[in-house]
Amino acid sequence: MNGVRLTIVLAVLAGSTACRDLRGGDGTVDAGVVAEREAHLAQVLSQPAESTGKAPLARWILPESLEEISGLALSADGRLFAHGDEVGNVFELDYRSGVLVKQFSLGRTPVLEDFEGITIAGDRMYLLVSNGKIYEFKEGNNGARVDYVIHDTRLGHECEFEGITFDPGLNALLLACKNVRAREYRDDLVIYAWKLPDGGGTGSPQIVVPLKEIMAASKLKSFHASDMTRDPLTGNYVLTAAQENGLLTITPEERSYPRVSCRDRCNTPRESPSLPTASSSSAMKPGSILP
Repeated sequence: MNGVRLTIVLAVLAGSTACRDLRGGDGTVDAGVVAEREAHLAQVLSQPAESTGKAPLARWILPESLEEISGLALSADGRLFAHGDEVGNVFELDYRSGVLVKQFSLGRTPVLEDFEGITIAGDRMYLLVSNGKIYEFKEGNNGARVDYVIHDTRLGHECEFEGITFDPGLNALLLACKNVRAREYRDDLVIYAWKLPDGGGTGSPQIVVPLKEIMAASKLKSFHASDMTRDPLTGNYVLTAAQENGLLTITPEERSYPRVSCRDRCNTPRESPSLPTASSSSAMKPGSILP
């Protein structure tokens, strides 16, 4: 990602508390400002959704040390983690107050990679590299350097990846392809699956959504995925595209398809999983684009 200062948007807060440095000269956090922010956010959240309109709930401007945040992930207990773009550093951020809770790093020496996504599965965290490599590690304490294991999906020749999420139903990591290199999928949005716990994949995409379907369902002219997550309430996948300023929600696929074109599989038997298609029907099928 480009070196742009990351702003976590939850709410637009009036006054100076939205951007104040919360740490004093001794490095301690200004507890009064934190309490003020948390109280304000709680007050906003207590209001009916329609009363807040389209305004964000809070807006925290992060320090310069976090200017190249490349991915975000929520833990099962509701904590927010982020990671650096070019170095294997992981940060815990309190999104209720904008406070940096802790930072830990991969390896005894700095790990330099083009990291493009983070996700959490159980007690394990995973960082995705744009070439398809996956770093697996456990959460560390503040200032810690943690051990890691590298999994090579060998999919770098298929895609430049940017976005990863965990699907507990599949027990797999889902990898979003930003730039497709495989010729047969050049006109598609492609998502691969990497099975846990031991890794492994079919080499074929888990989901293939024709770009023309996305363009027909939106005003977007293309879609280059820049991050991906799974909605825990619906199980649907939510993808963002920074280049197109777009957001896409699709239903999950039930199985991998063989590597064939849509023309070859459009007339699948009724009992087979349906193809990813754009639809506004209330009876959504796997892989459908949601309005």
